[in-house]
Amino acid sequence: MDYKELYSNIIRKKSFLCIGLDTNPALIPSFLKQREYPLFEFNKAIIDATHSVAVAYKPNVAFYEAEGSSGWRELEMTIEYIREKDPSLFIIADAKRGDIGNTAERYAHAFFERMDCDAVTVAPYMGRDSVDPFLKYKGKWAVVLALTSNPSADDFEMQGVVTNVQGDEQPVCPLYNMVIEKAMTWGSIDNTMFVVGATRPQKLAEIRKTSPDHFFLVPGVGAQGGSLHEVAKYGMNDNCGLLVNISRDILFAWKKEGSIYDESRFDEAAAMAASDVAGQMAALL
Repeated sequence: MDYKELYSNIIRKKSFLCIGLDTNPALIPSFLKQREYPLFEFNKAIIDATHSVAVAYKPNVAFYEAEGSSGWRELEMTIEYIREKDPSLFIIADAKRGDIGNTAERYAHAFFERMDCDAVTVAPYMGRDSVDPFLKYKGKWAVVLALTSNPSADDFEMQGVVTNVQGDEQPVCPLYNMVIEKAMTWGSIDNTMFVVGATRPQKLAEIRKTSPDHFFLVPGVGAQGGSLHEVAKYGMNDNCGLLVNISRDILFAWKKEGSIYDESRFDEAAAMAASDVAGQMAALL
């Protein structure tokens, strides 16, 4: 899928919602826990309930790896089911890979060939060698970590780095900005997007100036405190340019205080939560 196709899907659905499949086995309904493939059964119900308003799904690979070989199979089954349900859905493997050479090539092979994902999140801190293997696949994307939504992003991503050592002046810029500027030269708007957290909306505005055309994958709306309206205000471009990821607030909507749903209707609660977010997005497009 290229940039134009992704944007077309956003316009068609009037939504830029990415649903994170951070499927924690401890939190799924009790009646699913004894099933042979409990994570998949949960995901299948969520996908059935929300695919009409979502443009993307983002399985968080750690939740499946932690369950061993059965969990990995459930990840494969989930991706296969998304493809079966709606081939236009954009699938992001949230794996945060960051190695180089043959290792990075095997990671790319795993997610782009063995599984039919559209994109993989990657950590760029070993340099271009850690991202290039993902960019070699036509129609596939590297989602490069830039400014993440977690509080300790300040430890490194927000730190200033020297960008010019010539002459007396040594201007500095934040590390996340250097990552974006450099990674923009490795790929194109058709195969590279950046992770930019919703918890720092003013920084989002600065990053949009640096990267006016690329898509941003934006975590942190909802449970982490980010505002959808501020994300749109500071991050949206003429082609939307945003995939806003929401996980817990949709997956486990039935657990919210005041919810009218119990665990037997978890999928209905997810559908209601996703539709509410998509309605807000439609008004922002």
